[in-house]
Amino acid sequence: MTELDDPPLDRLKHHFAQRVIHQARHLLEVWQRLSRSEWSSDGMAELAEACLLLQRYAERFGQAEHVDLARAVDQCLRAVQDNRGRLSSGLITELNGLMQRLSRTGLRHGDQYEQTVLPPLRKPVYLALQDQERAERLAQQLEFFGMAAQCCENANAFRAAMAERHPAAIVMEITFAGMGLTLAHEAQAGLKQKLPVLFFSHDETDTPTRMAAARAGGQDFFTGALDASAVLEKIETLSRVSHYEPFRVLIVEDSRAQATHTERVLNNAGIVTRALTAPLSVMAELAEFQPDLIILDMYMPECLGTELAKVIRQHERYVSVPIIYLSAEDDLDKQLDAMSEGGDDFLTKPIKPRHLIATVRNRAARARSLQARMVRDSLTGLYNHTHTLQLLDDARFRARREGRPLTFAMLDIDHFKRVNDTFGHPMGDRVIKSLALFLKQRLRKTDHIGRYGGEEFAVVLPDTDADTARKVLEDIRQRFAEIHYPAQPGDLSCTFSCGIAELSEEMDSKTLAKQADEALYRAKHAGRNRLEVFG
Repeated sequence: MTELDDPPLDRLKHHFAQRVIHQARHLLEVWQRLSRSEWSSDGMAELAEACLLLQRYAERFGQAEHVDLARAVDQCLRAVQDNRGRLSSGLITELNGLMQRLSRTGLRHGDQYEQTVLPPLRKPVYLALQDQERAERLAQQLEFFGMAAQCCENANAFRAAMAERHPAAIVMEITFAGMGLTLAHEAQAGLKQKLPVLFFSHDETDTPTRMAAARAGGQDFFTGALDASAVLEKIETLSRVSHYEPFRVLIVEDSRAQATHTERVLNNAGIVTRALTAPLSVMAELAEFQPDLIILDMYMPECLGTELAKVIRQHERYVSVPIIYLSAEDDLDKQLDAMSEGGDDFLTKPIKPRHLIATVRNRAARARSLQARMVRDSLTGLYNHTHTLQLLDDARFRARREGRPLTFAMLDIDHFKRVNDTFGHPMGDRVIKSLALFLKQRLRKTDHIGRYGGEEFAVVLPDTDADTARKVLEDIRQRFAEIHYPAQPGDLSCTFSCGIAELSEEMDSKTLAKQADEALYRAKHAGRNRLEVFG
């Protein structure tokens, strides 16, 4: 049935649903902007206004889920107002949870398991490449993975597209229309929130060119071949507004008044905190809270901050977590000695709030970036084998504590050796990256996806029983089999087999992983391209 054949009422409902989603997206963008900068009264007012509009639209157009979420966000904002405009860790966490729920209400296919009745509405990605065939091929792949893409044939077409609507991101060839950098500068003119631009060049470029690209908003620079998987991954990261995780800071300070002051400063910048006045219980708090950064007092009755830093650094899991000493100690030699004892920075009390916030943000952001490189697979960007098992163990602990279901799944690409032998290893890598992107698009943000090794993947599915996991992964299995990869002498398509196991009482994570592996083994030996649930 074509759009012209649709009943007018259905088209009207579709239009109204898009209005609601558009306002929901605006609310998410305001939240993300606030979360990545220092919160202000103006920003809070803008968030409250966006929330009010969402509630009005949702009530008018009968979108009950959006009504409930808008009201819940409004209650949080009123609580902030009642607290004299001050945020707290609890309110930040609650707001973040509501925003993540909002992001899963039709804004993006695959963020939730139940098919939403609302249509997805995403800003397009503009492709400004000299080779139109390359641009169209990239656009096709982007659209297959749920990203709208628009090819711009020339400078006028690019300017017209920019005048009509701002994109989620721009892929710009340096030599596009002989003025790639100029067009990128034009696109950014007058914008408070700069657009992410990915630059591309056939040839290796010099430092001045890359510097000019960075000044024009370049977030990345691709040279040589334009790897579709790498572009997809970067655009997905840059254009995502649905999921932002606030920085988490553990404050170890024997003075309750000082700890409360530090918490208040950081909370008002949208940073989640937890204060600890009993330093000897720090290891339990680290395991529970999983902070991005630790703030330590130098002198405490039970121990020195430097002694505590040594203990923390003895645990491999916390070797890379930044430690900032916050103390009234102004002796430079003592500060330097403390820095050599596992510290990353030293701030002297009293410290200006903006200085503290900027230091914490910069250190935590860099730590997250480094941590991502340590725990992620270089080919796919998924979690590596070791970290996937660590995430499984963490999820098992939470599931047992909260009485929630947990499922673990293992996937293996069928006849993968044949793919490498017949089509070559580059094609094999392409299939692996394709499945990785497919899983990221189709699963929730709360699921953990890892590359277990070679052509094998693993998925940790919190709050999910085996039957639900089977339905979700069966749909993914069927859809993945439909992908075709251009090759000679004929196009290639691949399938995968999957084993699923659900956590039961008194089970450890190793047993759960073993059961999923046994189910995968059964799926392989039952003919491949199928799912098996353990037991």
